[in-house]
Amino acid sequence: MCGRISIDSFLANTVSLQLGVPFNPQTNLDLRPTEQVSVIMMADSQLQQLDCTWGIKPAWSKKLLINAQAETVREKKTFASAFASLRCVVPCSGWYEWREEGKKQKQKYLFSHAKGEPLYMAGICYPNAEFTQLVTLTTEPTEKCKAYHGRMPLLISPFEIDFWLQTEAMMLEALLCHPENITIAIHAN
Repeated sequence: MCGRISIDSFLANTVSLQLGVPFNPQTNLDLRPTEQVSVIMMADSQLQQLDCTWGIKPAWSKKLLINAQAETVREKKTFASAFASLRCVVPCSGWYEWREEGKKQKQKYLFSHAKGEPLYMAGICYPNAEFTQLVTLTTEPTEKCKAYHGRMPLLISPFEIDFWLQTEAMMLEALLCHPENITIAIHAN
């Protein structure tokens, strides 16, 4: 998955209504790693907004890590603890991928919900003394998305968010692949 997310001005109202929690993200149609992104997580048995910085840089890594593979997130030392207890969703309007089309020419594509609904990307949080950091999860792409990229965000359906946030990590196997009930629209941008 490419490291760009779209947060449009309509997202706040829709997410607030769908989840029953005040949600006030900053509009950013080209949100990049290291920038602030608003997430929803469970705190004190209630859904709450938390603003995070996208990406972590463990001491052993030479580069910023913005994604973790859903298939291995429970076993990898860097991600296992956060996956067990600090899962979140990243409400967004869509994400971007680039595909080579022609000689050295890349075309940017926006992936969004076919019905204009918010998408909820799965994530894990890393709180520290200064700020909270975020890693998003990726999975195998749908057939439609595969033509553009070899991975896609792990998307959580709105009706499965409580289960995603509150259930023990070992019980989440069914959610660690792309949901068939979310239809993605793809537009050249």
